[in-house]
Amino acid sequence: MSHEIETHGTQAAAVFARKDAWHRLGTTVRDRAFTAEEAMRLGHLGGWDVRKLPLTTAEVSEGGVTAIEVPGFATVRTNPFTGEPEALGVVGGGYTPLQNEDHAEFLNLLADESGAIFDTAGSLRGGRQVFITMQLPNSLTVGGTDRVDLNIAALNSHDGSSAFRILVTPVRVVCANTQSAALRNHESSFSIRHTRNAKAAVQAARDALGLTFTYVDAFQVEAERLIQQTMTDAAFDALIDATFGKAEAHATKRVRETERRRRSRLHWLFADADTQAGIRDTAWAGYQAVAEYVDHYAPVRTAKNHGGDENTARATRVLTSDDPDRIKRRAWTALATA
Repeated sequence: MSHEIETHGTQAAAVFARKDAWHRLGTTVRDRAFTAEEAMRLGHLGGWDVRKLPLTTAEVSEGGVTAIEVPGFATVRTNPFTGEPEALGVVGGGYTPLQNEDHAEFLNLLADESGAIFDTAGSLRGGRQVFITMQLPNSLTVGGTDRVDLNIAALNSHDGSSAFRILVTPVRVVCANTQSAALRNHESSFSIRHTRNAKAAVQAARDALGLTFTYVDAFQVEAERLIQQTMTDAAFDALIDATFGKAEAHATKRVRETERRRRSRLHWLFADADTQAGIRDTAWAGYQAVAEYVDHYAPVRTAKNHGGDENTARATRVLTSDDPDRIKRRAWTALATA
């Protein structure tokens, strides 16, 4: 289960305080918010001491064993369950580990400034990726009825696969869809490279994060425009084509069947699902149908790595893959230019 939440026996390296698009990736703390310190302790995220060690290999010959230095370094942590050293990945000389405690402390500072509260934390892929999320105190209300909460997700990798990332993510409450929009001149995320200055950059990013709230304001303006637009079934079909593409006439039977099932599910979400009840037949509902499909219904190839649990695989994908965001951005852009 290389892509699932990290576990050891019955213990899980995760903790959460409420349910949203990634709620399946943790264990409950009785529906309350928790502190950064609790995230480290309850989520088994503290004391990893991620460090770099030189890489070596050995050649065995008739003359004996010859040690050979290898370019690069291995990132190693102290396993929170066993206490044993454990390799996480291979990185270059300029890579500087960012500890989980630094990750949480940055969000602690942010909470002091914004009033945000911790609600999810966990370790994925055997400690290679760590996530912590927070909920901001203010919600958006689109069209006076559709509530969207604001979340901050902080994602870090210990294997060199990605930078430290901060994402501002609106989540639609009625069906826990994470929202992603292609808004011009507004940023919803930023990244910090793992270098010697990474710690200082994390502190500076707290001030820069104010820029992302402009994205949230712009998101609400665009969402209000979409909820005022009527969308017909034909227009929704056009949105599906713009978002997912359309099978060629010579496509295989399997491809055509996949497209038919996707289109059928999307039309059900748009026209009949309870989650669109208050916004039915609007362009906002069209976008929400696409977002709900991506977050909760789209097939996931990695399900076999989660014991066949597609919901867990989708929740993991929301936090670790750019694919869901790319699909949602295509839908949002298609509506914005219609």
